Amino acid sequence: MWQAVARFSRREEHERWSWGGRDGRNSISDAEQLLCLMYPAAEVSIFGLDAPDETAEDVLTALKLMGDAREIPRLLVKVIGEYMRTYTSESGTPIFAGGSYFQPADPDVELTPEQRSLDVVDSFATSISLSLATLGFLKVFARSVTRQETRRELEELEEVTSTRLTAAMIGLLRSFAVNVFKPASSYGRALVRTLNQSGQSDRMVLAELNRRLQEVRASLRDAVLGVSQDERLDDENMLFECGFSWGVVEDAPVIETPESVGEQPAGVALGAPYLYFTVVAIDSIADLSSERSRVLGLLNAEQQRLAQALQLRWDLTMGYWSAVARATSGRWPLEDIPWRTTDNVESDYFSLLVVAVVLQELLTRRATDDDLTRTVAVLEELAVRGRINRRFAEGDPSIGLHFPGVRLGLSGGKADAPRISWQVTDFAALLLKRTLRAAGLSRNIVARDRLLAVAEDALGHMWQRRISTGTSAGLWDDPSALFPKVTANAELPSWYMTERMIECLITAARTVSQPPIISPSLIETATDLLGEAEHLFSQYQLEAGGENGSAIHRTLLRIETMLGRARMVLRERPGTANALASEALRALDELTVARQDAARIV
Repeated sequence: MWQAVARFSRREEHERWSWGGRDGRNSISDAEQLLCLMYPAAEVSIFGLDAPDETAEDVLTALKLMGDAREIPRLLVKVIGEYMRTYTSESGTPIFAGGSYFQPADPDVELTPEQRSLDVVDSFATSISLSLATLGFLKVFARSVTRQETRRELEELEEVTSTRLTAAMIGLLRSFAVNVFKPASSYGRALVRTLNQSGQSDRMVLAELNRRLQEVRASLRDAVLGVSQDERLDDENMLFECGFSWGVVEDAPVIETPESVGEQPAGVALGAPYLYFTVVAIDSIADLSSERSRVLGLLNAEQQRLAQALQLRWDLTMGYWSAVARATSGRWPLEDIPWRTTDNVESDYFSLLVVAVVLQELLTRRATDDDLTRTVAVLEELAVRGRINRRFAEGDPSIGLHFPGVRLGLSGGKADAPRISWQVTDFAALLLKRTLRAAGLSRNIVARDRLLAVAEDALGHMWQRRISTGTSAGLWDDPSALFPKVTANAELPSWYMTERMIECLITAARTVSQPPIISPSLIETATDLLGEAEHLFSQYQLEAGGENGSAIHRTLLRIETMLGRARMVLRERPGTANALASEALRALDELTVARQDAARIV
């Protein structure tokens, strides 16, 4: 994929970096293009580009069109600096506009330039990820730079990147939404209908929901930074939902900060959560608290304050959606596919988004095996419903889930302006990423195997959708390769989809890097085998003759080494200990047979 990114971005006919993809240039698409390089370099150590003397040879081979080990990081500094300047206004305010990613709800109507310039959560989130990857890259690369001119360039880029990071965090804080409504409202009736899986009275359903959300409701009062407080939240007879809207929420207060982040535009987005943007937001918040961010000290004091406020919203969002999705003791609302939102729109895609939040919450608090097993079953069913592991038939309605995708109506703004929509086509990529992440965190062997089976199917699905010809070969997305009678322009890459595939592969690398799941029964078996082997070995040591260097002496030394290694790895790698103990027993048995044969000959 890196080879393909380099080939497209550094085409011979262009002297400069080749920006833009299938959807044109905007603050999100350009960031996604850069993240295709910067994210793996930051998250997977063997792909590092910030220490020229340590860059791997296969990495240099893949990126040879971008230069050698020293030219590549200098080029990245130049290109990232160009991105930062492009998406900073003349007044010094970072730009987070959705641009060409915004689409009119009515294809016959054009959106206004003002609408396309609206800030969007996707831009805040990608900017946080790109800024963190860039700051970490600069900190390490600066150690190998000696020229004063280059050092000044790095310092300037670090300053503007830090400013963009702060502005993106503020934008995300101001996009957090708490929607309070009456049980008798359309929102309330839709929520109760989703929660009531066993035909109980509405009163009982509401009582159970209030009990589950009691802690979340109380903690929401602490989320004051960037949030317009609704006094009705204190009334336990009112229902609510929380998460992230598509942009800065209408009436969201300005956040006071000592950082020079420019203007904080007035919000226009509906003050209610959108599942898609909620999942995008919580992923970027997780990047802020990553081990790399802590070790390299990427956040300054003000950013740490903002990160704490975002972490509170992360906790509240996870707690709310997990409680709602598992609101009943019998059948979960999550298991009633497709998920229906409070504005009475339903889709298998929404079910997948809710699963994404629930899985993260369950695995964060080390859920019970039953909770995890039931959630994995939902993922398996979504894979079937989305035809991830089934053949697509002509006219199959599930094709629309992947292409043209699910259209989200973005409410807010002027009443007389054209309606804005947002198209999401990443069902398979999202399924792949969530199953891989869950598999990496799960300590349940059976659940992990089932998750990896779904991930294999989703990866196979996505791999068939790579572009196969032209300058975009090896990138995404060509749905016509998989779906009957679907045509798409595959001349330019979709950075939206390509970057999501990069995220999936990074998640896969993390999953592979995790230590194997330790089975208590395997430890017990390995301990028994090791006990028998060590006892027999001791007998041979007592009885064996032969001088040092003899064949039997060399065999006993080899067995002793195997047993010592087995004992050393018993707790961390019981399967390996099992194999070593078995090999030692086999070698001891060969000695026994040899001794018996020798006795018969005599």
